[in-house]
Amino acid sequence: MPAIDERFFRTRPDGRVQCTLCPHYCRIPEGGMGFCYIHQNHKGRMVNVAYGKPTAVAVDPIEKKPLFHFLPGSTILSIGTAGCNMGCKFCQNWDISKARADQVRSIRLPPQAAVDLAVREGCPSIAYTYNEPIVFAEYLMDIAVLARSAGLKNVMVSNGYITDEALPHVFENIDAANIDLKAFDDHFYRKYTLSQIKPVLNTLVKLKEMGVWVEITTLLIPGLNTDPDMIRKESRWILQNMGDETPVHFSAFYPTYKMLDRPRTRAKTLLDARRIALDEGLKYVYVGNVLSEGGNTYCPGCGRLLIERSWHTVTKYNIGTDHKCTCGETIPIIG
Repeated sequence: MPAIDERFFRTRPDGRVQCTLCPHYCRIPEGGMGFCYIHQNHKGRMVNVAYGKPTAVAVDPIEKKPLFHFLPGSTILSIGTAGCNMGCKFCQNWDISKARADQVRSIRLPPQAAVDLAVREGCPSIAYTYNEPIVFAEYLMDIAVLARSAGLKNVMVSNGYITDEALPHVFENIDAANIDLKAFDDHFYRKYTLSQIKPVLNTLVKLKEMGVWVEITTLLIPGLNTDPDMIRKESRWILQNMGDETPVHFSAFYPTYKMLDRPRTRAKTLLDARRIALDEGLKYVYVGNVLSEGGNTYCPGCGRLLIERSWHTVTKYNIGTDHKCTCGETIPIIG
């Protein structure tokens, strides 16, 4: 059944409902859908038509999210629905994120069944991922409460495009998040994602204040957000606002959806970005979607290899239960 959460909309005198989940603040007429095509005006109330109907459910390595410092080496039950609140022309999951709930195949998975599945599969955590979880907030919030009660952790993989008023509710039971920082440039956001950067930066700061473990991913698209000065500015902002222990992932783009005219990102571009971020003072910077030593965790104190990864698999783990390197450096690892 479609879900309703009165905290996420206002009914207007003209019968439209105004969604307050994300900065689009959609004003939805009777029977209409918001930007995400998941929230609908039904008789003057906003309902989530994807509630309990995920289009993708899988057990993944947590490194695939990517989260490298949260329960490393564990598996995670990943859940996603249709819909998104951004319009990224380079979306790598466009087949579900750009679809309406009735355009894709889904299964029935109520919140308790999702938690039971995670327990049955031996997953210590659940990820709300694949598409943008903010658009299925009502569903993920209900799962997250039950997951917490069952001793499981909750993870969001999100674009961070959420309002100040909705953020505390949606992230209330979230333990860790990977936030996509699409580029450190508002023009890029407006042209290629149909959104704005300011709410995303605000989300990052708010999550840190809430005590949510945060890692950041930037998909590097050749010629659009790979300028060294842009990488440098992004790194400095993260250092100043999130701290030097915030893990940052630079991932490789491949041509897809409405951006088929750009080449794949070269490994050198990723490694150059990693070097810039490290030079600016960030301690844990990774590269993704390519096989490289840039996927490993090294001690920022002595340079010792601490966690070796092959794609999404942890092959060596050299950190003790005290989360310290042999040189005495404390490594920020959750779990």
